[in-house]
Amino acid sequence: METIDPATGTPLPSDAIQRILFLNQKVHVYNIPPLSSTQGKYIAATWTEDPKRHIFTCRMRVLETSIPQPSAPDRIKVDIVLEDPSSGQLFAAAPYTTPAVVEPAVDSSRFFALRVQDPSGRKATLGFGFEERSDSFDFSVGLQEARKALGIETAEERSAAQVSQKKAVKKEEETKKDYSLKEGETITVSFGGSKFGRRERPRAQPEEKGDEAPTNLNSFALPPPPGSSVSKGGGIAPPPPSARGQNTSAEALGFDDGQFGEFA
Repeated sequence: METIDPATGTPLPSDAIQRILFLNQKVHVYNIPPLSSTQGKYIAATWTEDPKRHIFTCRMRVLETSIPQPSAPDRIKVDIVLEDPSSGQLFAAAPYTTPAVVEPAVDSSRFFALRVQDPSGRKATLGFGFEERSDSFDFSVGLQEARKALGIETAEERSAAQVSQKKAVKKEEETKKDYSLKEGETITVSFGGSKFGRRERPRAQPEEKGDEAPTNLNSFALPPPPGSSVSKGGGIAPPPPSARGQNTSAEALGFDDGQFGEFA
């Protein structure tokens, strides 16, 4: 079956290889107003508010075509194709030669402006949008893959690719390092004088002056209370026999009996 170039309408070589980077069966296409010099960015609300600007719902494909060249690397081209979902008839195609061919709307992540081109070279800008954000994400991933194949990555993508490549090279170099012992090599392990299998008893700390417990309690005897007699030797004399076993009232001991006689 003959393969037709969607951008030019001409047959492709029989050995050409095509790869679909993105496919969606339900993409809404709009006739958008011209972009004013003061505005600078596309606003999807200006397309969707007026139902008359909706052209139709189509099928979108992002096609990567590899064309073999004699004695040279294959020529790679990418086209964004809008087709009738029932018959497959081509409605419009956009050769993806630069990231500026597709511009996102500033007010929605589901809508874009697409610069299409017919086989005669005439150009026009159409608006299109997806019903689901996941479809919009898949479309952006397909374009990223296209830029990588064409070598037209953005500065951010090139920087990210370089960082990823450096990490991969570093990991490969670490994997290739040979840590095996060569003939005659040995490993010496030092534990820094650690002692295994026994535990030293903690050494007793010398006692400081003033911490010794008193051995002669008499040297710390308190003076006797007033009215008591002191026995020989510095001790407190026992109470007189007349006071032994005698009941003493709470009032005599200095307690207030209280209103309710708590100490009666």
